[in-house]
Amino acid sequence: MECVVLAAGEGKRMRPLTTSRPKVMLPVANRPMLEHLVKSVKEAGIKDFIFVVGYREQEIRGYFGDGEEMGVRIRYAVQRRQRGTADALDAARDYITGDFLMLNGDMIVQSGDISGICSMSTPCIGVFESDHPEEFGVVTVEGDKVIALIEKSSTPPGNLINAGAYLFGLDIFEKTDSLELSERGELELTDALQPYINKGLLSAYRLQTWCDIGEPWNLLDANEQFLSETEPENHGVVEDYVVLKGHVVIGEGSVIKSGTYVEGPCIIGKNCIVGPHAYIRPSTSIGDNCHIGHSSEIKNSLIMYGTKIPHFNYVGDSVVGPGCNFGAGSKIANLRHDRRNVKSGGRDTHRKKFGAVLGDNVQLGINCSVNVGTIIGSGVMAAPGSFLEGKIADKTKIGR
Repeated sequence: MECVVLAAGEGKRMRPLTTSRPKVMLPVANRPMLEHLVKSVKEAGIKDFIFVVGYREQEIRGYFGDGEEMGVRIRYAVQRRQRGTADALDAARDYITGDFLMLNGDMIVQSGDISGICSMSTPCIGVFESDHPEEFGVVTVEGDKVIALIEKSSTPPGNLINAGAYLFGLDIFEKTDSLELSERGELELTDALQPYINKGLLSAYRLQTWCDIGEPWNLLDANEQFLSETEPENHGVVEDYVVLKGHVVIGEGSVIKSGTYVEGPCIIGKNCIVGPHAYIRPSTSIGDNCHIGHSSEIKNSLIMYGTKIPHFNYVGDSVVGPGCNFGAGSKIANLRHDRRNVKSGGRDTHRKKFGAVLGDNVQLGINCSVNVGTIIGSGVMAAPGSFLEGKIADKTKIGR
């Protein structure tokens, strides 16, 4: 069986993190989210992949190649214009030989669920119970049969959502060939499913574990999930008077300096310097070539490669892009005084605690303060003592 993975989109809601990389290459536990997905599918016994690529495709091709290093076969189909999910599937048509699995590339799913949906008869759709179904397409099910698919609605009829996992036969292309552009100007795969629903042919498989990474803060959910499954490893140097508590992974060439306290689960990449007297709290991933320095505290955050947080800094519940630099004393707030959900970019994060999103190469001067929910574009430079909040465009200069 082949597995078609949709990986052509930019992921505009993930900006500024996707300014210079495709969404599926954003890291979770220091590995691209797409790599985690491939591993789950491989563990379920499928080793033949077709990646549908488009936006900044060369980064995906360069990282995965033909799949040999991962023990799989990867071929590439190109979607030149983003014209919807059905159009993306059509780009892979020439590589598909029979029944196939199709997955959105921006989700986390376990191998057991992959095996489960592949055991069903075609056509089948993966569904998941969501706490906020209004943000997804909702699926109405009777028994294991789908009786309705409803696009995003402020008053959804249930909490089962379309999880972006499908099992199809070649007859799906008969349906996609007859599609017309939707109101959004796209060829929607969900429209192609309606004939199956009308005839009672579309079944549903309930996924047990699933994480959609549609917003920057979803990276924290996925990061926490994967870190909870890690085993402790130490390939670096741990100086005297360091405390490592729980499952901590330390990469080759990294040095954890004296007085540092690290609470797992967390992962520290290669060639990092942490400490002295730093505090790394659970569910934190730190990419390669980072520096977390004296009296800096990092909590439940995703820090990408080459970022420096070296002196008296606090970063909580945040996503920090690569190549950033925090001036001494700069801090990120992560909790509203009224304890209500944090909003970011006008969208509800569904989190009581959320700090900020920083794009690539953000430079904060000393003693900068970043308010909850702030989105800071790539290349932003903030003068010492600046206060940052809201949504800040790429390459903005703040303060004197």
